[in-house]
Amino acid sequence: MKNRYIPYIAAGAVSMLALAGCASAGPAETVGNGNDDTKSVNLAVFNGWDEGVAASELWKAILDEKGYDVELSYADAAPVFLGLSEGDYDLTMDVWLPDTHAAYLDEYGDDITDLGAWNEESKLTVAVNADAPIDSLAELADNADLFNNEIIGIEPGAGLTAAMEDRVIPGYGLEDMDFTTSSTAAMLTSLTKATDAGENIVVTLWEPHWANSAFPIKTLDDPEGTLADLESLHSFGKADFATEYPQLAEWMDNFEMDLDTLYSLEQAMFVDYDGSDYAPIVEKWIEDNQEYVDSLTS
Repeated sequence: MKNRYIPYIAAGAVSMLALAGCASAGPAETVGNGNDDTKSVNLAVFNGWDEGVAASELWKAILDEKGYDVELSYADAAPVFLGLSEGDYDLTMDVWLPDTHAAYLDEYGDDITDLGAWNEESKLTVAVNADAPIDSLAELADNADLFNNEIIGIEPGAGLTAAMEDRVIPGYGLEDMDFTTSSTAAMLTSLTKATDAGENIVVTLWEPHWANSAFPIKTLDDPEGTLADLESLHSFGKADFATEYPQLAEWMDNFEMDLDTLYSLEQAMFVDYDGSDYAPIVEKWIEDNQEYVDSLTS
């Protein structure tokens, strides 16, 4: 029987490996669409953060249509924030505030520009298989052996990982469980294997993420509120972004995408499709959601 999860993980892994170097911006070129923006846009995308991949691919398609030359550069969060602060990247679209990326804002906030929140319904989660015998983080310590005494995490430097280490694990007495961190792709691979084998598993996750609909999983209740606060997804630009891209800065400021719309795009890109060339998938999604897409630049 064909494994329907692996292609999406493989596609994500390919995109993660497609790391683009931070190229310095060349001389400004005006866009041939009547605005004063420069033509080239280097849009940085966090490895493994598929809501950011989806939003970035959508805006690449929109901006390419309007005469911009958009390059998507994949990198981890730390080099993206550094690159924005030094002007090597122009824009990124998946900054989680007020908590997840707070440390980066403390370090680089004075040298980058907040272009506004486009989603305010997001949150960090801990998930288990849907038929697991627990429903709350408060039950996990007493049932750790049912989950092989292991919590599968994502990247070691992720804000979600820090929240697990600083709040969730001590808050629920999970110190005796192994907290394994590697990458989002590795976490999804483990989730796939456990799902196929019918085994229990605990993973760190977040909403929005396509895995919440692609896998039979459920989010554990968090009665202590260690991960309960909703977060906002922001676009950030380099320090002079609004000067160099006044029209795009205005579009980013007005950009909104609710969870249902975002999940629809993620479903098309990462669940219904098993490749890594997202352009035709996004183009079809735009056709099916033309009124919404047109409103983003109206």
